Amino acid sequence: MTRLEDHRPLRPSWRCPACGILWPCSAAKLRLLGKFREDGPGLLAHLAQLQEEAAADLTKLNPSNPPANLADRFVGWAKAR
Repeated sequence: MTRLEDHRPLRPSWRCPACGILWPCSAAKLRLLGKFREDGPGLLAHLAQLQEEAAADLTKLNPSNPPANLADRFVGWAKAR
């Protein structure tokens, strides 16, 4: 069984090393919601920063095919909370 701490982004691919899916995975989202339980704006700011980092990493990995809009993946799920 994996721990929630294992669900951190594997850079530069921005996949979860525990699940193998695109990060943030469900476990990472739960961990982030717990960490920022009393600070919704802080969560959104943190996710926006991570989105920028992911965009830079993913563009370096594949410059001819930069990532599509990452907003839904990184910030969109948290805005609905």
